[in-house]
This record gives sequence, structure tokens and C-alpha cells, in this order.
Amino acid sequence: MIIEGQIINRPYSGEYDERIYDNTSSWNSQNWTYIKFTNDDYSEWCGVFRGLPKAVSISSIKNIILVLTSDYLYQLSINGDLVDLVEQSHYRNLTATPLGDFLLSDYNNVIRIINSIQHREQISSPIEMDNIRFKTWNGPILEFTCDEFCNWERHLNMIYNSETNKIEIKNEST
Repeated sequence: MIIEGQIINRPYSGEYDERIYDNTSSWNSQNWTYIKFTNDDYSEWCGVFRGLPKAVSISSIKNIILVLTSDYLYQLSINGDLVDLVEQSHYRNLTATPLGDFLLSDYNNVIRIINSIQHREQISSPIEMDNIRFKTWNGPILEFTCDEFCNWERHLNMIYNSETNKIEIKNEST
């Protein structure tokens, strides 16, 4: 069972056992992401994923791992088996909530994934957002920043409450 995933630089040949996760598509980039996984017995191996690296997140509650690259959003089982993938290039942020769900964002929307990357739901916001950037979790609260869409001079600190599934404005940032 995988307990940790970390984006790394391309490892030396033979440094880790490697598993390649690829998909045949004429739209694939020539880039690769390398993720060092640590199992519960502290053995390490490397997953190789198509696309530039963006994020990896593990939900031990739901036994799901998501890997986000510039080419795909991959869903793995907690043992590292590929469950599903979605072609994408617009997602920018990925994190797991304390309840085991996942949050994704593109530039303008925050999206929740509960059990499968095929079932995504957009979370409503009190404003139209742009340039969303996830920051830190504080208990059930995710803090993130954004600009108000079409009012890019207004920079905001926002919060997402994973217990209520709501986004609120915390304050304007300076």
C-alpha cells in the first residue's frame, strides 16, 4: 500500500524499480513526470507519467491516488494500479481534503472529486475567480488565493470549507 508520493527529477537508470503509465494519443507531449512512491513497508519505486509535473495527492481514506500532469489526470489505486485517466491541460492545482475527497482547480473553478475522476462537480463561488492558487490546509479549511475575474486588480484570500463544501471570501490581499 502506498503511503507517500513525491515528484522528483528523472532518476538514474536502475535507481528505482519503475512503472510506466502512458496512453496512446497523437496529442501526447514528449515530457515525463517522475514520482517516487513509498510503500507502507518503506520500499520505494518510481512511477513515470506522460506530461510535465504538476501535483500528486493521496487519499488514504478512500484508497485513491491522483497524479496531475500537463497531459493527463491519472487515478491510481492505493497499490499503484492505473484505474482511470482523463486527458487534460487546464488543471493547475490538486489536493486531498481531510475527508478523503480531492480538489482540483483550473484558472477559474474549484472542482471536487469524490470517488472517481470521471465524476467531477464544480463548487460555486461568491465571485467569478481567476488565477486560483491553493495554499494551505488548516483543519477542514483550505486557504487559496485568486483574482476577481475581469477585475484583476482585486486580489483575494479565499477559503474552502471541506465540511460544508462552500467557498467564501476571507479578505482582500495586499
